[in-house]
Amino acid sequence: MGRGGSRRRSGRVWLCVAAAALALAGVLALTLRLTVGRRRSEADFQATFTGRCEQFSGGSRRHDCPKIWSAFEQAYVGRQPCNVSMEAYDALIAAAPAEAQCNSMIFWSKTMDMVHALTEKRDCYMSVEETLLGFVLNGLRWCGKRSSSETFTTGCPEWFECVNNPVRSFWSRVSADFAEQACGDVTVMLNGSIATPFSPESVFASVEVKAFNATIMSSLSVALVVTQWNNQSTCANESLKDLEKELHPDIKYSCQEVPESKVRTCISDTNVTCEYCLLRSQITVHDADSTL
Repeated sequence: MGRGGSRRRSGRVWLCVAAAALALAGVLALTLRLTVGRRRSEADFQATFTGRCEQFSGGSRRHDCPKIWSAFEQAYVGRQPCNVSMEAYDALIAAAPAEAQCNSMIFWSKTMDMVHALTEKRDCYMSVEETLLGFVLNGLRWCGKRSSSETFTTGCPEWFECVNNPVRSFWSRVSADFAEQACGDVTVMLNGSIATPFSPESVFASVEVKAFNATIMSSLSVALVVTQWNNQSTCANESLKDLEKELHPDIKYSCQEVPESKVRTCISDTNVTCEYCLLRSQITVHDADSTL
């Protein structure tokens, strides 16, 4: 073959080399962007954590936020994201235990948005999301990876993907701590628009009820929120009878069917007093004797 063919082969080789070099550069640039983006995401997550912690403390420094962050990281960093148990957060709970407010603590199941709207407007109720840890981590996602010192905020397991994922285990552990501190008269808001208001799969049933302490908790009042157009359950619901059976005999049980409109009024009308909104004192009460 003549010199022209050799030149053409040489030109094709250089084109291939140049294309490979460009592809490699693109891969390196993408890897760099992903690495920088991941580190920025981790930094943003830590900043959100410490910022919320300081906001909760009101600038008083009564909580050691760097220490709490360190205890938080110990639970999941370097672990596979489906291998983080509730107990992994014990050190975090010890660093920032729930501060109980007797006669004000409210639990929920399938009524999260309504309870959060209520507690945001009313200081006569306190949910787990009003504790330090609940406030700091509400709405966030995180996980670690084996042999990595980083915090990841993407690619983490969904709630039901595995039981021992970092977010689910955290909320189970902090909810257990909140329930252990529940004292005096306690309220739970359940959903009367579903067939099983007290679901055995809920955090309330599987974690919180089992952690109630009868030596400091006097009563549990179920506020069963009902509507005129979608009322599937009443206080006579079989699942609520199961709830009553789960309680220690020294914890007085009561249930009331509360119109959703009443709760909405408590949320929207700041002129309505807390006495009106205290759901445990309203509507017909169904206690243990009335269900016999």
